[in-house]
This record gives sequence, C-alpha cells and structure tokens, in this order.
Amino acid sequence: MFDTKIAIVIRDDLATWQKLNVTAFLTSGIVAQSPAIIGEAYRDAAGHVYNPMSIQPVVVLVGEQETLRTIHRRSLERDVMTSAYIEEMFSTGHDVANREVFAQFSPDDAKLVGIALRADKKVVDKITKGAKMHP
Repeated sequence: MFDTKIAIVIRDDLATWQKLNVTAFLTSGIVAQSPAIIGEAYRDAAGHVYNPMSIQPVVVLVGEQETLRTIHRRSLERDVMTSAYIEEMFSTGHDVANREVFAQFSPDDAKLVGIALRADKKVVDKITKGAKMHP
C-alpha cells in the first residue's frame, strides 16, 4: 500500500513516560520532513472536527544503546534523514536548550534514546535490522 515505511526505534531501558515522550517528539520530526503524510481532518457523527493524522502507519521498535548507534550509523551512511533524541535532552526544558545540548555530541558519543526515519520500505528494513517490535 505504501512505498515508504516510518519506523521509530526507542531504547529499551527507558521508563514508559520517556518512551511515549520520545516517540511523540520523533514523530513530529517525521511529519515536519514530510507534511504530505498528514491526511484530512476527522469528523464525528455529531459534526465535531478533530486534528488530521498520518495517513501512514508507524512501526515502533526497541533496541539497546548499541543497536540505536548501529541504526544511526546506517542511516547516515545511506543519507537518510532522521529524527534523533539523546538522553541529555531529558534534562532540558525547551527547544533551544534541546538543540544546544544535541550539538555537543557526535554520532560516536551521543547517548541516543530514540531515532525515527521514513524512507523506502526496503531501506528502512535494512537500516533498522536488529531492532525488535515494541512489546
């Protein structure tokens, strides 16, 4: 049905609130990169209007820190744009501070807690190999 795939990979040792928070932030990056994936507004039987949502399913996977580093490296090697969230961003309180702390790390030393990507299905499957479906 879709030529592309959206995958979000979350580090497996996070608290539930962290997993949900990171997933939401990473999803916003995918939408910002590809606004065309947002469909029409939803309407209920009473005529209330609700926000439009993604027309494409999102796969949520988990992996250990090393798995996320590998996925990050593979995405960079294939020049696939990603959303990335690092551990230090949990201690900041706003977007500017998030970007400042993010800029202090390279792919080799970043403590990734989540990464998201949207690309050709086969490419996403190759990049995310080693991650498992979130339970």
